[in-house]
Amino acid sequence: MRVFVIAGEPSGDKLGAALMAGLRSLLPDTEVEFIGIGGPRMTEEGLSSIFPMDDISVMGLTEILKQYPALKRRVTEAAEAVIAARPDVLITIDLPEFCLRVAKIVKARSNIRTVHYVAPTVWAWRPGRAAKMARHIDQVLALLPFEPPYMEAAGMRCDFVGHPVVTDPQASAAEALAFRSRHGLADAPLLLVLPGSRRSEVTRMGPIFGEVLREVCARRPDMRLVVPAAGPVVPLVQQAVADWPGAPLVLDGAAEGAQAEKRAAFRAGDLALAASGTVSLELAAAGTPMVIAYDMNWLSRTLIMHLLRVDTVTLVNLVSDTRVVPEYVAKACVPADIAAAVLRLAEAPESQKAAMALVMERLGQGQEPPGIRAARAVLDGLARS
Repeated sequence: MRVFVIAGEPSGDKLGAALMAGLRSLLPDTEVEFIGIGGPRMTEEGLSSIFPMDDISVMGLTEILKQYPALKRRVTEAAEAVIAARPDVLITIDLPEFCLRVAKIVKARSNIRTVHYVAPTVWAWRPGRAAKMARHIDQVLALLPFEPPYMEAAGMRCDFVGHPVVTDPQASAAEALAFRSRHGLADAPLLLVLPGSRRSEVTRMGPIFGEVLREVCARRPDMRLVVPAAGPVVPLVQQAVADWPGAPLVLDGAAEGAQAEKRAAFRAGDLALAASGTVSLELAAAGTPMVIAYDMNWLSRTLIMHLLRVDTVTLVNLVSDTRVVPEYVAKACVPADIAAAVLRLAEAPESQKAAMALVMERLGQGQEPPGIRAARAVLDGLARS
């Protein structure tokens, strides 16, 4: 069996590796060949990458426009490689700006089955994307339980396969205590601060979070701050926190043992202030209550807020069908209001516990791992086609 798989970001590399391992486990007597584009995790699972994943790992309208000629060349190169390889299935993972363009070319010139892993957020904005996608995608693998009806209405098969956060290891209470001891935090109230994992996010949210924390620390001088920083933005985070109060402890995401340290911090934290994104699910998995805030440049804010079809962008709120996580996005991203929410949460952190547990249950905790479920869905789709 030959599988062509494309991922363009670390999160996609993680999904792809789990899916590849799942396919091997379900096909123990079948030789499975993986070719395509991926990162280190997929390479470890046996992927032969035709070019580095970083070449297509571009996010944001401005960044895409700047690199459009190079990205267009890579789209063509990837599509030609798929057609030449004639795989049993093409699996594209997230990164729709790149992946769906490849699938469009492939489908126009072949009958290769196409599967896209991670449903686009048509429930949040631009619902017409589903119908356009259906012209060249046969099957979608969804991370969120409410997504299949949107894809199926557009004519695609869609399988909810669970979210990878449910299989992420969690720190123990002993590891959390050891983290506090190691960093001299004792039993002080601990606020995790997560300004984002991309340069643009840290640059924009860093000053906003600094203003929030000045108010929080003035009212709660006993509050200790821990800032888990993603590896690529550690220097930028260190620069940003230089103006923050409370002597923040920055955790270097590129250091040895960084993931274990981050897990321990999440378990040790009493509450968190985080930029919007999948980090809300990571916090929910660790049982850490949160306040979410996010802002963007003027053009993106104007376009996205005009098209937004939901009243919350926080995944914990959406999956639990509650609005227990305070959220301050775009024009509502006002430091004084965010600080007030953090202080309120510090007084009543238990208010989010039930919703976070419900989210984990609905995302597949305790069930078959998402990588196996995704592989099973792909094989079933191939058999039925």
